[in-house]
Amino acid sequence: MKSDLRLEAYGSIDELNSALGLCLAVETGGAHRAAIVALQNKLFLVGAELASADKPPTGMKLIDEADVAELEQVMDGWQAKLPELKNFILPGGSPLAAQLHLARTVARRAERAVVRLNTATSVRPVLLQFLNRLSDYLFVMARQVNFEQGQAETIWHS
Repeated sequence: MKSDLRLEAYGSIDELNSALGLCLAVETGGAHRAAIVALQNKLFLVGAELASADKPPTGMKLIDEADVAELEQVMDGWQAKLPELKNFILPGGSPLAAQLHLARTVARRAERAVVRLNTATSVRPVLLQFLNRLSDYLFVMARQVNFEQGQAETIWHS
């Protein structure tokens, strides 16, 4: 059924993967291409696990704590080089950074869909952690791309 929480969850992961595909259309051979492709591969694992009900396919690699730690480690490295964030920033900047900001919002929506699924059936907590950290990772990656390309961030003014 199209309104099924499970279908919504893995469909949202598929949409996120497609948003990252748009990032690849902009990032033609640049420094972040391999990282984006790696994320897409991991999202296929997430989607497959979510689609397979309560039992992941036999022999399939599963997202684990090391995948979450890897996101955090890369983010820490980028943040050490970036200017301190003292204000909210508006999504945008270079074409790749703007696409990454869009992917970040899709990641947040996908995370909410998986949280809703988790209210009806058990989802491994590490999947929720991974999706939560992934949206933060995409935000920091967008900032890093703008920084590398000399693109100023636009500060939000109320």
